[in-house]
Amino acid sequence: MFVQSVFGQMISSVDTCPWGSSAGRHVYELGQSVSPARTQRPLYTPEEKRRRDASPWTMVQGVLAPFQFLVFAVSLVLVLRFLLTGHGEQAATTSIVVKTFTLYTIMVTGAIWENEIYGKYLFAPAFFWEDTVSMVVIAIHSFYMWGLLTGSVDSRTLMFVALVAYATYVVNAIQFVLKLRAARLADSNPWHQTARGMHA
Repeated sequence: MFVQSVFGQMISSVDTCPWGSSAGRHVYELGQSVSPARTQRPLYTPEEKRRRDASPWTMVQGVLAPFQFLVFAVSLVLVLRFLLTGHGEQAATTSIVVKTFTLYTIMVTGAIWENEIYGKYLFAPAFFWEDTVSMVVIAIHSFYMWGLLTGSVDSRTLMFVALVAYATYVVNAIQFVLKLRAARLADSNPWHQTARGMHA
């Protein structure tokens, strides 16, 4: 039920790049003055939003993000099963490899998407923290692959490395969902839109 709920939230909120960071939102009361210091840059300017809607990579990211979460959920079950019972090592290992290559794919296509929208392949201001945490996620997954391919790390240790990688991935996914939710709420908030118009 929990996985199904989280999976449903991700599908409903994905409409852009899969890298996430938390972002707050400002709510202004009727008649309250808005100062430039209290406003924040919207996730998309009108031109960036136009490029996002026109880019084929937006759809690619929208498909890959929930797919990666599904792969993660299946792999997590297989890894925990192996650690708890000692059975299913090959299945768990295969699932981690699939998860890692799915991550690499979404990283490369996401960088292309980010460049099309913001003019930078990585660390565009709107997604700076998303990209920063994504680098950590990729580094831990890549360490797992190095240990697997070289045989220099035993299988149980590798499974714990995978769990650490998955924990950072979950943090990244939560960041992503929160940012998209905040952006949607800001776009639907008339006081926020008024503030943006006053200080554009």
